[in-house]
Amino acid sequence: MRRESQFRISHNPYAVDLTSLTGTLDSTALTPVYRGSINAVWYRRIKGRITACTGQLWDFQTQQPADAEEFLARLTDGRTGGRCHARWNGVGYWADDQYYKQRDGHLAALKPMLASYPDPPAGFDGWWRF
Repeated sequence: MRRESQFRISHNPYAVDLTSLTGTLDSTALTPVYRGSINAVWYRRIKGRITACTGQLWDFQTQQPADAEEFLARLTDGRTGGRCHARWNGVGYWADDQYYKQRDGHLAALKPMLASYPDPPAGFDGWWRF
């Protein structure tokens, strides 16, 4: 991923919480594997409506990164995009089944995010893209 200074929805950018990187290094395998994830938010246009999304970006890497920026720099395969936990378009709410119980917390974050489009929420560094 690389950081961009401008928001362009057509580039499918993500804003990330640089303090939220978590992961584990499995060094028992023949080749060590680091599985990391970082919290992210993003906007998408779905059926003509701007939608605010929250979730995570994740990756398997061959070594543990020094920090979140190194993790993002190594994250080059954007085919699957972010793992969306929940989204809000101003009318309807959707959440992955395992996150639906967090509805109130999601809406507390997604409603102000959608209202401040295209700015990233406080605590998130935007904009990153594949």
